[in-house]
Amino acid sequence: MFSAVLARSSIRRLATPGAIAALAGLALVGGVARGDSSTSLTIYSSAQPGAISPEMYSPGASNPYGRQPRQIPGFAIIRREQDMQLAGGVSVVRLTDVAALIDPTSVLFQSLTAPDAVSVLEQNFEFDLVSSQRLLEKYLDREIGVVVQRGDQQDVVRGTLLSTSGGLVLRTNGGGVRVLSSWQELQLPALPDGLLTRPTLVWRVNADQAGEHRARIAYETKGIAWWADYNLVFREGKDANTGELDVSAWVSILNQSGATYEDAKLKLVAGSVNRAPVPQSRGVYAAAARMELAEDGSGFDQKAFFEYHLYTLGRPTTIADDSTKQIELFPSVTGVPCEKILLYSGLDASEWFYEGPMLDENLGVQSKKDVDVYLRFKNVKEQGMGMPLPAGRIRVSQLDQSDQSLEFVGEDVIRHTPRNEEVLVKLGKSFDVVGERTRLEFRIDHGRRWMEEVYQIEIRNQKAEPVSVIIQERLLRWSQWEITDKSQDFKKLDSRTIHFPVRVNPEGKAQVKYTVRYTW
Repeated sequence: MFSAVLARSSIRRLATPGAIAALAGLALVGGVARGDSSTSLTIYSSAQPGAISPEMYSPGASNPYGRQPRQIPGFAIIRREQDMQLAGGVSVVRLTDVAALIDPTSVLFQSLTAPDAVSVLEQNFEFDLVSSQRLLEKYLDREIGVVVQRGDQQDVVRGTLLSTSGGLVLRTNGGGVRVLSSWQELQLPALPDGLLTRPTLVWRVNADQAGEHRARIAYETKGIAWWADYNLVFREGKDANTGELDVSAWVSILNQSGATYEDAKLKLVAGSVNRAPVPQSRGVYAAAARMELAEDGSGFDQKAFFEYHLYTLGRPTTIADDSTKQIELFPSVTGVPCEKILLYSGLDASEWFYEGPMLDENLGVQSKKDVDVYLRFKNVKEQGMGMPLPAGRIRVSQLDQSDQSLEFVGEDVIRHTPRNEEVLVKLGKSFDVVGERTRLEFRIDHGRRWMEEVYQIEIRNQKAEPVSVIIQERLLRWSQWEITDKSQDFKKLDSRTIHFPVRVNPEGKAQVKYTVRYTW
């Protein structure tokens, strides 16, 4: 007979080895599961760079398998090959160690040895897992023993369990009713049928060919995502607008799917893969997580795949449940040329574009002083780069020469960036370079349908060295415009954006003045 003692915080089971094996569901009914198996997983992710909440790594999981769907923006396709002995005819196959957040509709079972000789009649995903609450629910209207503390002694109260809500309600053997709000242990005579220790896939198969088969099992699971993290070290160049970068890249994998993948072949898909819409859960589940750094070895090989990019790790790796693993995406690159861009956009008014001309005289007179700072480099082979860069967060540091320490200077995110494209990283705002934007004149003729504005932009540089600054102007009033007068040349970026490049001397200033005429 199987007996169990259930404490408030743990379960202690006493059983024969055969009973434990049957409970875990590790065996094949009518056959034997062998240990020779291999696992591979392909991870798809829609995680926004830098958007994974720190709570995702925080302790908070008290029941490792009683999981709710989580807002982890990714999924994985798991493929497992397993040697097994199949009995002839109809038998039941059980497989444990599957993800708790599996999508049961995605499960595939196939014999690689004799595909035409093995057919699947039924498949089930069983997740009625052992827990204190589930055990108690199974014992409603059945007799149990409750150990209670009376002074220095412990007594056992026996009776039929009537309710578990707000405590235990027992009908004692004498016909009375006891309500227990606290207890030391529960004594259960046996483990109820149908409870499992781990999520289990169950197939009912019909095998025309008995014996050893190599089987492939595949399924999709939620609760797993990946993203890229880039670490850049900036070194100043010959002037204030040039420099060099050392670039390193890491892949971070967050696994809270409810399974560990031992010595798995790993693939990562970069790109926007369309998914059918599903109802979104409002709950966020925070599980105990730990950070792991991958051991040395082969990095990722990448190739174009359909309209995406596929990154394949050149060695097996173990991805533990409730963990974040980091693996080097590509070897570090040193000495990548870059330029520091100072951009002054005195009026960020892109959201003010309307379908018709804007005639309000007070529109667009705002001014701000901040000058934004960017780093720009080319993702080309000639500069040591030239590989497709998955979307990720870029952190930039600079060496402090006084004590040779790296100091953080800013971060940004990049989208998926193909080779031979530019990478632009926004770092922050300049302390010593400021701007000022002033409208000098406004004229409008409603009858002839034109209006003119005159603007003056001033950049002041308090550095001890000259700087180059790009002045960005938004021509927001209407799409039909003409620059009728200007103090210097400009570059047209799009239908409503122009750039004036200026050079500002140390502790000096530079001015740009222009007139724009709108017609409609």
